[in-house]
Amino acid sequence: MSGTKPNGRGAGGTTVRWWDWLRTRPGPARTERSERVRVTPPSDGPGSAFEFVQLVVEDIQAVLDHDPAARHAIEVILTYPGLHALWLHRIAHAMWRRDQVLTPRVLAHLNRMVTGIEIHPGARFGRRVFIDHGMGIVVGETATVGDECLLYKGVVLGGTSLERRERHPTLGRGVIVGTNACVLGPIQIGDEARVGSNSVVVRDVPEGSTVVGVPGMIAEDRRRTQQQLDHGNLPDPVANVVASLMDEIDELRRRLDEVEGRPRARRAGRASEHEPFVGDDDDA
Repeated sequence: MSGTKPNGRGAGGTTVRWWDWLRTRPGPARTERSERVRVTPPSDGPGSAFEFVQLVVEDIQAVLDHDPAARHAIEVILTYPGLHALWLHRIAHAMWRRDQVLTPRVLAHLNRMVTGIEIHPGARFGRRVFIDHGMGIVVGETATVGDECLLYKGVVLGGTSLERRERHPTLGRGVIVGTNACVLGPIQIGDEARVGSNSVVVRDVPEGSTVVGVPGMIAEDRRRTQQQLDHGNLPDPVANVVASLMDEIDELRRRLDEVEGRPRARRAGRASEHEPFVGDDDDA
């Protein structure tokens, strides 16, 4: 054994020395993902100061377009933490792309302390993204958020692997993720898809679809609501299945009555469905 004194044991019993902690470990390499659903890549970031100013103007306009509580641009600039978090992330991400590690991570940490929104500097964000309120949002290192996406409070774009590879979701153009929803793993959320509040999504979502529930299920009813905040109007696939089963049971009962020649009285609600059939006497 070498004369150096080990600092401890790492995973698998490997020797860990304190100077190993000062070495920068390589991050996950971004690769071109095979497109399983239609996902429009986000627009490139600003390449100059003028383009950055244009991006800032678009971000402000996105808030004015999506939030009816926003009265004017000065109010938006001063009081919207989602906007502040997005701007600080764009600066941190520009540093990250230049192979800086510590400074953008510290900036991201300060961003979290000030706004309550945690975005890893490696995450990619498109243009005109709106983070509404934003408290509790977590976006992982290899996540991608497309243009014109809308993220509500408590959204998590998280990973499901400890490997150093792309392990976070990719959101296409115009995706809406509802309050406290979790989108986990290297999955793809297609353009214009909607994720209902409190849903947990672990599989790909086709473009234009609505996914709700735990785990998230794609609703067959693809009705498009005009109001982006109208989460109460999202289809419920579980309720649809239960209603379908109840209708099938009613049909089977009706056929059984016809076979046995027993008439059934119409009842007002399902609460009385378990009452005896009309005409059933105590034959015993």
